[in-house]
Amino acid sequence: MGLFNATARTMPQQKLVGQITTFWVIAASGFRRYSTYRQATVAGTFTNTVFGFLRCYLFLAVAGGAVAGGYTPGQLVTYVWVAQGLLAVVLLWGTPELADRIRTGEVTADLLRPVHPVTSMLAADLGRAWHAVLTRCVPPVLAGLIFFHPYLPARWHTVPLFALSVLFAIVITFCCRFLVNAIAYWLLDVRGPLMLWTLGAGVLSGLLFPLRFLPDAVLLPLWLLTPMPSLFQAPLDVLVERDATPVQFGIVGLQACWLVVMLLLCRLVQRRAERHLVIQGG
Repeated sequence: MGLFNATARTMPQQKLVGQITTFWVIAASGFRRYSTYRQATVAGTFTNTVFGFLRCYLFLAVAGGAVAGGYTPGQLVTYVWVAQGLLAVVLLWGTPELADRIRTGEVTADLLRPVHPVTSMLAADLGRAWHAVLTRCVPPVLAGLIFFHPYLPARWHTVPLFALSVLFAIVITFCCRFLVNAIAYWLLDVRGPLMLWTLGAGVLSGLLFPLRFLPDAVLLPLWLLTPMPSLFQAPLDVLVERDATPVQFGIVGLQACWLVVMLLLCRLVQRRAERHLVIQGG
């Protein structure tokens, strides 16, 4: 009897270890996949750095040496250059790979695998993000440190809180891209939704400009009713310490809520899609 109870307790632990190992292996495969695109990585890093100079000078000209939207010139410098570094890490605009697999019917192979499609794709995307952190994030940030006078965090908790906020942003952005691509389960052709996402994501996420430049009547509903500010505005505001410490933690807490909501929504959409799925030609 005792042996049976010990075995029963061990089985869930072994299952959990197996799930973690599988997740890690898929994430590592995502890292290796993107590490093969060396020329694209170099070209993307160079492009992000060049646009960083353009955007930085533009925002400094708008600020005119004063405080703009609650940001000092140093904070604007940090905002711009870290945003350029995070552009490939958070990745608003990825390839419509899932939509193409749905259109061609190749998605059925994903449904036959023992790992849930959302979990599998999320693990691969985290591997991609880690590769981008090492290759696409560091050079633009170093350029900002060398050629400008950025604001550096003064609170001990800001850097780890920023790292957690970026992780949440990566997962939430993955969910947004997944949901846009998943429309192909019903429409097959998702060029329209993808175009709307491409046009709106940069503006509403805080990538192109700080959302704090907007009036409160627009900003507050955007913060509370949509996950968009959690993609770029939240981690960047945490890093530049624009707000007091309780507000910093509140921003990351709001991100955590959106992360849970978006992951549940992805699984719900995937479940409904599997019931609706009809493979073309059969």
